[in-house]
Amino acid sequence: MHAPAHAAKPAIDLSKLRYILATDCGSTTTKAILVERVGESWRQTQRAEAPTTVEEPFADVTIGVSNALTEIGELAGRRFIADDGTIIRRKGPDDPDGCDIYISTSSAGGGLQMVVAGVVAQMTAASAKRAALGAGAIVMDTIASNDKRKAHERIGRIRELRPDMVLISGGTDGGNVQQVVQLAEQIAPAKPRPRFGGEYELPVIFAGNKEAAPQVRAIFGAQGGFDLSVVDNLRPTLEQENLGPARDRIHDVFLEHVMAHAPGYDRLISWSDAPIMPTPGAVGDILQRIAERDGLNAVCVDIGGATTDVFSVFGGTFNRTVSANLGMSYSISNVCAEAGMANVLRWVHVAMDERELRNRVKNKMIRPTTIPQSAEALVFEQAVAREALRLAYQQHKEFATTLKGVQQQRTVGDLFSQQESGRTIVDDMALDLLVASGGVLSHAPRMEQTAAMLVDSFEPQGFTQLAKDSIFMMPHLGVLASVHSAAAMEVFERDCLVRLGWCVAAKGEGKWGKPCFRYRVSGAVSASGALACGDVALVRVAGDQEVVVVVEPEKGFDVGAGAGKPLERRVTGGTVGILFDARGRPLVLPEGEADRKAAVARWAQAWGVC
Repeated sequence: MHAPAHAAKPAIDLSKLRYILATDCGSTTTKAILVERVGESWRQTQRAEAPTTVEEPFADVTIGVSNALTEIGELAGRRFIADDGTIIRRKGPDDPDGCDIYISTSSAGGGLQMVVAGVVAQMTAASAKRAALGAGAIVMDTIASNDKRKAHERIGRIRELRPDMVLISGGTDGGNVQQVVQLAEQIAPAKPRPRFGGEYELPVIFAGNKEAAPQVRAIFGAQGGFDLSVVDNLRPTLEQENLGPARDRIHDVFLEHVMAHAPGYDRLISWSDAPIMPTPGAVGDILQRIAERDGLNAVCVDIGGATTDVFSVFGGTFNRTVSANLGMSYSISNVCAEAGMANVLRWVHVAMDERELRNRVKNKMIRPTTIPQSAEALVFEQAVAREALRLAYQQHKEFATTLKGVQQQRTVGDLFSQQESGRTIVDDMALDLLVASGGVLSHAPRMEQTAAMLVDSFEPQGFTQLAKDSIFMMPHLGVLASVHSAAAMEVFERDCLVRLGWCVAAKGEGKWGKPCFRYRVSGAVSASGALACGDVALVRVAGDQEVVVVVEPEKGFDVGAGAGKPLERRVTGGTVGILFDARGRPLVLPEGEADRKAAVARWAQAWGVC
């Protein structure tokens, strides 16, 4: 095992902290924030960004970091970057320059890229993929003994990929070792080369049957060119999934090997007062902390130019998926192809020429940084976003499942139940908090547009709080939480999360125009109404106002208490308010074009979208 990329840092005295600098080194932009203690509170006080400089001609990520921190210093009125380009540290409480600690996340250079392998695609390989995704990786391919590829095809595929590391799993502890050993025998001779080149050994993590570990060590040791780590089994039994040790080792290897060989990262590691985390891993960490602290089921989505990440915590179980080729610039054409232009255009209520729209899609791929220049262009872009989000959430539900292969005890009553191992754990009725992130959501001209996109694409049921990450600060706070959890939580609530309000939606289907539910709002704001199927309404309730909401659904509709049963909830408002949705679940739009456009226009008007 190689030595760690940097020596252990001295313990941090949290009581003396005042200025904390955090950066997120993205593929194109390095985003920096200053978290400062103001009185007895922690606040995010300044923000800046600069182009990431991991590529040629600079090939040194610290240049972009220095540029972003220099701008932060100009805004804050303190110097954070010394003349030699290093970060200035505060020497005492009266020092006019410098910070107390510096921390960072990174997805520059394509982030952490992995190949995972398992004996059975739906079982151990799926667990390996969950572990890799949860650690913040992009999974390039999943190799499995039953993936219907011949051995030479697997070897060829492994050889052509250039992963940052490989994760191997397979077999329950004490079970058959032959199949997982055969898997290692295919991967080792393929000799996949690391993405960044050079002579360093490719990290391989074995998290399978512990009885097979000696043979796996011998196989990779005989080949050479690998640095093998053995950790606890991902699936020690069929009924148990143990992802923690593999995720922790992925984080360690990411810092010790991958980051140490990327351009300029050895210097960045020496600057940082905490291990650098993959950006998605940091987002997942802060979401899990919030869900655990408040006892919530939560979903967070980050929609980017090329991919869409979905994070969820249900019943304490965390899952993350990366929907490659579902994005708003580089992948916009793929969204239109996968969803179908008809599905995209169902959200458009103004006349548009389809040929012109297809040209607009191609132009967006060529010029990915352009933004809509007209109201029509904005309507179309947000329609594409709805479909990208819908598809990404659908893929997430299919991945976030109970363990497959588990034998469950069943009673006579269970014979009439469709539930079985491998069912999704994502429960839209149990969802408490839905958080939006990514340009098209975070930077929508109106908060109402962000809320409407979330509701239309995720179709939440019952009472669901809607929020957005104000400036994509969740990665910074995820790594901050590893150093100062209380500060991270405080900044998350005060400066990161913008509470949009609530969606109150009825589950069920009914004929449009027939009664769906009645609602009553009392307290700081008073309102009441009755909605027919196909209708929506908005009650403005500010973020500092508390109200009691009573919903009385018709027979056949459920808002969280059961079909036809009323429900009362005390809630606090938001920048938008309370969106009442009587369109039914699943949400089905009218088939006729004129009726559909009229309905979409009516909803947009009612929710203040346009």
